[in-house]
Amino acid sequence: MKVKDYMKSPVNVMERNEPIQRARNLMLRHDISRIPVMEKGKLVGIVTKYDISNRLAQAAPEWRRRPIDKIPIQLVMTENPITIYPDATMNQAAELLIENEIDGLPVEKNGEIVGILTSRDMLRFFAEQPLEAKVGELMAEGMVSVHRHHTISHVIEQMNLHGVSRVIVYEDNMSPVGIISRSNLTFAGMNNEMDEPRIKNIKMTRKDSPAGRKRFRYIKEMPLVAEDIMTSPVIGARASDLAVEDAKILIEKSICGLPVIEDESMVGFYSTREIVAEIGRW
Repeated sequence: MKVKDYMKSPVNVMERNEPIQRARNLMLRHDISRIPVMEKGKLVGIVTKYDISNRLAQAAPEWRRRPIDKIPIQLVMTENPITIYPDATMNQAAELLIENEIDGLPVEKNGEIVGILTSRDMLRFFAEQPLEAKVGELMAEGMVSVHRHHTISHVIEQMNLHGVSRVIVYEDNMSPVGIISRSNLTFAGMNNEMDEPRIKNIKMTRKDSPAGRKRFRYIKEMPLVAEDIMTSPVIGARASDLAVEDAKILIEKSICGLPVIEDESMVGFYSTREIVAEIGRW
């Protein structure tokens, strides 16, 4: 099968001087994760959920002090993106994605953008194949995890440190209670209308004496933490599941991956990344 059979078309594009806020709105409205950036009809960059969530979390460049609706997309986009042509095979596309550690490719023909192919489209291709492979044969062992009370900054730091796009959120007893992906970070609304980090108000009570009744109530401002933006509950898979059938669950639920659970412990993670890698080996 060819790229043209699975790519999305037409494609939402932006001009390089348009604001980041418009990119987030387009991603949310059209359920997309990347947008080609154009200048005078020519592809000059691409902006992804990763770019927005990661670079806006970084400290301090002068431009970062402006409200998000004033920051041009060219300041966070990736320049000169890798492209593919419509008649390339899905195997060739998978190899490009894996080699370059990316999740999407603009599709170009005669200098024009005619579509975009993402790991989600690769997932649809995989789910249609008559395969007997099991989840346990494809899954990635281990998974980066954070506590539900860890700050958003810590979550982003762990993603960047380990080069991953999602983390498992765990409870005190180490059981998984949620997943945070780049989508959660991009659309969590972590900044308020003044482009300052959002906070939440926690109602607290204090006793008038150690043995007294809780009488004094007050509000404490706290930063957002992992549990405030995670996707929950966690849908799990088993190593013995057919890989194709669990790929269909990823499509149906519009989720990025499934923790693989055995004996109430997480033993791996099955996601679009492992599926794309498998296609690349065909």
